[in-house]
Amino acid sequence: MRKVIAFMHVSLDGFTVGPEGELEWAIVDEELNPYVDNLFKSVGVALYGRGTYLLMQSYWPTVLTDPEAEPRDLAHARWVENIAKIVFSTTLSQTEWKNSRLVKDHIAEEITALKQQPGGDLMIFGSPRLTHTFMRLGLIDEYRLFLNPIVLGGGIPLFQDIKGWMKLKLLDTKTFQAGVVGLHYETR
Repeated sequence: MRKVIAFMHVSLDGFTVGPEGELEWAIVDEELNPYVDNLFKSVGVALYGRGTYLLMQSYWPTVLTDPEAEPRDLAHARWVENIAKIVFSTTLSQTEWKNSRLVKDHIAEEITALKQQPGGDLMIFGSPRLTHTFMRLGLIDEYRLFLNPIVLGGGIPLFQDIKGWMKLKLLDTKTFQAGVVGLHYETR
């Protein structure tokens, strides 16, 4: 059965974006890239909240036509262009990016049905508010967190409005030279 995996960069103080929505603090470098690229090989569907979807849609297709694009960026742009994408939003009226579709409601039913289908895993990319919704609905099977050596002091936290304990099992860790620690947890 397919799994739902939350993929997220997080600060030491638990934030996924800075106070003004900043993301540039997340370390993505030559050591981390191949590790992350390998994780993407198991993904069959990319899941996005509205904000992350619009950000990705405005950037990655432009890389495909950029003659100065780095080979790694070009390969990722091709991957993200061709993978199935689902955006969860109550405010968007349509999606325009190739292989994308919109889900406005019945999230639990949609994900339950997708998990029963053959194919690669379902990965939430960034999208902290969507991640919060999936947490509340008990839909996340694994967390792929990249703990960055920075304290942001504010922003959107990874864990918000959690009711009761949420037990996780550590499956793997990876320490990178830049100080990022990759954490792989399974929900129980």
